[in-house]
Amino acid sequence: MVDFLAENNLCGQAILRIVSRGNAIIAELLRLSDFIPTVFRLKDKSDQQKYGDIICDFSYFKGPEYYEGKLEAKPELQDLDEEFRENNIEILSRFYLAFESVHKYIVDLNRYLDDLHEGVYIQQTLETVLLNEDGKQLLCEALYLYGVMLLVIDQKIEGEVRERMLVSYYRYSAARSSADSNLDDICKLLRSTGYYSQPGAKRPANYPDSYFQRVPISSTFISMVIGRLRSDDIYNQVSAYPLPEHRSTALANQAAMLYVCLYFSPSILHTQQAKMREIVDKYFPDNWVISIYMGITVNLVEAWEPYKAAKTALNYTLDSANIKEQATRYAASMESLRPQVQQLLKEGFLREEIILDNIPKLLNCLRDCNVAIRWLMLHSAESAYDPNNKRLRQIKDQVLSDSKYNPKILFQLLLDTAQFEFTLKEMFKQMLSEKQIKWESYKKEGSERMTELAEVFSGVKPLTRVEKNENLQAWFREISKQIESLNYEDSTAAGRKTVQLIQALVEVQEFHQLESNLQVCQFLADTRKFLHHMIRTINIKEEVLITMQIVGDLSYAWQIIDSFTSIMQESIRVNPSMVTKLRATFLKLASALDLPLLRINQANSADLLSVSQFYSGELVSYVRKVLQIIPESMFTSLAKIIKLQIHDIMEVPTRLDKDKLKDYSQLGARYEVDPKQLLEDGIRKELVKRVAYALHKGLIFNPKAKPSELMPKLKEMAATMDGFYRSFEYIQDYVSIYGLKIWQEEVSRIINYNVEQECNSFLRTKIQDWQSVHQSTHIPIPKFPSVDESATFIGRLCREILRITDPKATCYIDQMNTWYDLKNHQEVTNNRLFSEIQNTLGTFGLNGLDRLLCFMIVKELQNFLTMFQKTILKDKAVVDAFKTMLGAVNPVQGIVANANKVYTTAVAKTQKIWGAYLEAIMKVGQMQILRQQIANELNYSCKFDSKHLAAALENLNKSLLADIEAHYQDPSLPYPKEDNTLLYEITAYLEAAGIHNPLSKIYITTKRLPYFPIINFLFIIAQLPKLQYSKNQGMTCRKATDPVDWLPLVLGMLTLLKQFHSRYTQQFLALIGQFIRSIMEQCTSQKIPDMPSDVVGALMFLEDYVKYTKLSRKVAEAHVPSFIFDEFRTIL
Repeated sequence: MVDFLAENNLCGQAILRIVSRGNAIIAELLRLSDFIPTVFRLKDKSDQQKYGDIICDFSYFKGPEYYEGKLEAKPELQDLDEEFRENNIEILSRFYLAFESVHKYIVDLNRYLDDLHEGVYIQQTLETVLLNEDGKQLLCEALYLYGVMLLVIDQKIEGEVRERMLVSYYRYSAARSSADSNLDDICKLLRSTGYYSQPGAKRPANYPDSYFQRVPISSTFISMVIGRLRSDDIYNQVSAYPLPEHRSTALANQAAMLYVCLYFSPSILHTQQAKMREIVDKYFPDNWVISIYMGITVNLVEAWEPYKAAKTALNYTLDSANIKEQATRYAASMESLRPQVQQLLKEGFLREEIILDNIPKLLNCLRDCNVAIRWLMLHSAESAYDPNNKRLRQIKDQVLSDSKYNPKILFQLLLDTAQFEFTLKEMFKQMLSEKQIKWESYKKEGSERMTELAEVFSGVKPLTRVEKNENLQAWFREISKQIESLNYEDSTAAGRKTVQLIQALVEVQEFHQLESNLQVCQFLADTRKFLHHMIRTINIKEEVLITMQIVGDLSYAWQIIDSFTSIMQESIRVNPSMVTKLRATFLKLASALDLPLLRINQANSADLLSVSQFYSGELVSYVRKVLQIIPESMFTSLAKIIKLQIHDIMEVPTRLDKDKLKDYSQLGARYEVDPKQLLEDGIRKELVKRVAYALHKGLIFNPKAKPSELMPKLKEMAATMDGFYRSFEYIQDYVSIYGLKIWQEEVSRIINYNVEQECNSFLRTKIQDWQSVHQSTHIPIPKFPSVDESATFIGRLCREILRITDPKATCYIDQMNTWYDLKNHQEVTNNRLFSEIQNTLGTFGLNGLDRLLCFMIVKELQNFLTMFQKTILKDKAVVDAFKTMLGAVNPVQGIVANANKVYTTAVAKTQKIWGAYLEAIMKVGQMQILRQQIANELNYSCKFDSKHLAAALENLNKSLLADIEAHYQDPSLPYPKEDNTLLYEITAYLEAAGIHNPLSKIYITTKRLPYFPIINFLFIIAQLPKLQYSKNQGMTCRKATDPVDWLPLVLGMLTLLKQFHSRYTQQFLALIGQFIRSIMEQCTSQKIPDMPSDVVGALMFLEDYVKYTKLSRKVAEAHVPSFIFDEFRTIL
């Protein structure tokens, strides 16, 4: 018969593919369970209020029209719904595909069983497949894996969350419209079961049997699978555990499969006492906590509570006398095994000959250790006992007291066993690889010795006093041939023959009285020794390694091992060389990966990579977690160094007099770090944790504090960061790492991540943690709960700066780069603030602040345009005033008759709209001033710290602009293509080096707006009466009660106009020019000698406008005669 798993056996390949996919689905479910968006849990009040109307469970399907109608009634809900869709559709699709694959799995399994039943596979029926060893294993696994999938889904992804995700997916995706979609069936299979995984949660009725029966499966198939699992040893494990008391451990994997499969036939659990008795006697006579898949543990006491037959059958196992017997037995074996293993691990004890002579003894020792560790780990695991269940508490207490349970001793035994196993395996692999070479060399030596003896007895060889003896000569020749003829391939025959040869050599020595000749005796003894070695070597079999692999399985501890983390860490802290023993334990744990990967590998499935990456990733992150204690201990020492660096140790000056050297060496305060090789990732993780926490804690501001806490806190933060930086520099040589590189990479990552999170509040499509380029699973940046409207420290810093430089409370004097308080004229802050931020957060911090300000400007401009369209243009009286004004000023080149009255009337009629208008414009202007200051600081420090970079960037920028301008003059010249990222990439560099002008940026896309130039013109002349010109300070506010800050006003207006077509700017400037000419005309005709203050203001506005946009003065002179421009400064 063809091998069941052969590639041309369709029946075997079909079920193998199903089982392989089953293992991959479980890995995907476990992987996704860490990525459930928290919002679907609706735990917080805020989430419930915000998303309650757009996230529904299956009640949605009762009346979708009602829910959708509720959404359509409120535009803001529709907007939120659309934003929610954009942010979550990707992860929802991934979850849906996983849920769909579970349903597809069971449909495919049922189809396979139908095909078997209908005879699609020639000569194969369900019975014949179950008679085949591989077939039997695969069919049992297929049903078992389906059960595990359902249990994993319910344990890891709560029912309500599943329902909400499925409904959201249904609403947001196109799946509902496609005819082949099986969304209904998936919803039926995965609707909430009412089960909650939290301890103490009430178990739903008929759970999980009713859940397992949602998709019907052939009852014949179920009963035959359960029959096989009850009666057979389907994996032939018993041969690896010859002792009868180890039988339940030998059959543990099969027991787990049987446990899961019994839920498909609950009648056995409820009523069939004889079968349950048989099952418990065979599989659970001495254990009641089992691991069902990759360390997911189940306590049968709790699991079988509702089933009468199962509960009764288990009572004997749970009899306190039996519990006591098992616990004391394992306590005693722990006592005896620990010294035994420690003896075996002593340096130089495990030598080749000892291993070869004692293979059975060593394997028995390994079996005893592993069985004891397994029983004690499972039966003492916290996670296996619900603390709210009195019976379970009693059983657990009895186990702990009777087994004298001590987690440290158990862990020590696990370490020693793992080390012993590892050493033995490595030595055995070595011996296996050298087996044939050694055997052949022993054979050659033996054969040569015999030939030499034959020559001795020929009388030719000069060996003292040996008489010629032709019989012996012939006999030794024959023996030499016999040894030569031994065949390595046929080990059994060779072994038998070797024993006979040894016997013959003993006899020849006795019968021919050869003892008298020592040299002959020596030759015979050597040959016998070589033949002995041959027997030993031929006994090195691969079966021993396989047995060790089976016995050493630690997959049951995949999750429980976490409870030993603190013990591992403490032991490393006390003795760092423990890491070598832990390595063996982690390798032992890694063997758990064989279980899910075996079938995937056999099926040559493409899932092999993703599944092995998932489980090995889990293992690696656990190893990282344990070893994190090393950098933690190191940073504890570092904290002391930081304290010394900041407070006790002076900075050594660049030049130092010889006689002062001793003062600066400050020998008393130096601190030593034990130079251990530490893990760089761990160091990074700990660094990120501490720096992120320091930034979070250090940059919290009290908005009511007078004066602001901004500068003191920045100075304090700078000292902390400098302390970190210097001590990091101090330890880098001890631990052989690139301290500066790590420091810059990690600090930039922390700041960029926080900027990204802060900017999320301005984005529709948020960047989730798993999408962020700055976040990492191995070196995660911690997230802290927000303390005010800002999400992170960078937002708090930005909003504090905006608060203290608020144009309604301060006045900005451009020549001084300083903000003054409007009421008491005290300095509030100046451009040193940005140097301080540079000291504290570095270039990344300033750059991040700049990015955040960009987002804020965009938001402000968007809000402004919304207000413009919804408030100003909808107000009929105001729009009529604009129309009248337009009529009065046309043509713009002319002069407005009766100017004062026309302008004053228009301003008066539109007075009510200017408050909000002024606030928006000044906010934008204020943020633009801050952006300019940041660019100056960045540019200054770039030229100072890396002048070559600054020069290279400036030149590249100039040459690029020249090329682009040349291309516009002559389109045949080159220009960067669409897919060329050069311009995009160079912009990031230029902004980081401060080589850019924030005022010339386009922040938003805009449409044409009616009356836009005239509205802005009226707005400006409405503000002029509030301002006055002073020789020292330029334009300042007249009354502190009606605040207007000049530069934010100019820059805000400039930025706003920059967002629109340049003709709006032309019209706006023309209107201002006309205003100046008309008022001047009126003054001259009325013989008023002084220039009115509004005209001075308008001229100042034009002058500043030209200055900041870097336009030529001709632009202004097109609207105002040049002599007025030249004159007005002298008149002032």
